[in-house]
Amino acid sequence: MSGHSKWSTIKRQKGAKDAARGALFTKIGNAIAVAAKGGGDPDTNFALRLAVDKAKAANMPLANIQRSIDRGSGKLGGAQITEVMYEGYGPKGVAILVEAATDNINRTLPEVRLAFSKHGGRMAEQGAVAFQFSRKGMIRIKGKGDDLLLQLMDLGVDDIRDEDDEMVIYTDQKELAKVRDQIKAENIEILEAELTYLPGNTVDIEDKETAGKIIRLMDALEDIDEVTNIHTNFEIPEELVD
Repeated sequence: MSGHSKWSTIKRQKGAKDAARGALFTKIGNAIAVAAKGGGDPDTNFALRLAVDKAKAANMPLANIQRSIDRGSGKLGGAQITEVMYEGYGPKGVAILVEAATDNINRTLPEVRLAFSKHGGRMAEQGAVAFQFSRKGMIRIKGKGDDLLLQLMDLGVDDIRDEDDEMVIYTDQKELAKVRDQIKAENIEILEAELTYLPGNTVDIEDKETAGKIIRLMDALEDIDEVTNIHTNFEIPEELVD
C-alpha cells in the first residue's frame, strides 16, 4: 500500500537497534544452529546457506559462523537449539507470529509473554494466528523499473512489490532456491533472501497512539535475544512512524 509501512520496512528505517551487534550475532547464530540440524554443508542445505548469507551480510566473523554450524550439527555438545513459533495479537487485533531459536524454552516463553502483556497484546493458542499467513519465499533486490519488472516476471515469480528503491519478490516456498539462483545469474543485486510468512489480510493503523503501542511491542519482542524473526499483518502510514 503506497505510503504505508510494514514492520520489516520500519525496522530498516529505524536502523540497527542492536548496538548490540552482539545481540544481532546471537540471533543469527541461533538461526544458523537451527538450520544446521538439516546438515552442516551450506552447499547442500539451502536453509543453512540462507542463514550463512545473512550472517555474512551482517559482517559476522567466519569463526562465529562455523561455531554456530558446529553447535547445530551436534559437534560441540551441550544444550541443543530448538526452533519455536509463538502466536499472538497486538493492539487493534494485529496478528503477530514470533519465530525463536532457544536452548531454554522455559526462559524464552515467559519473556515473549511479558513483552506481549506489557504492550497491549496477548499470546494466543497454537494455530489461532498462523492460519492467517502463508509460507513464502522472499527476495529483496536493489532497483526498480519496467524493464527490471519484465525481467523478473519471466522467472515465474508469484508476486512483485515496490518498496522505495527496491523490489520485493515472493515465490512459492519450494521455489525460493531456484528463483534466487536465477536472479543471481541475471546479475541482479540481491539484498536478502529468506523464507517468510505473508499475511492474507492487513490491518490499517490510522492513529499515532495505536501505532506507537504496536511499534513498542515489536521493539520489545525484537529485544529478546532468542527471537529470530517477527511477522505481522499491520500497515502504518509513514507519517505515524517516529
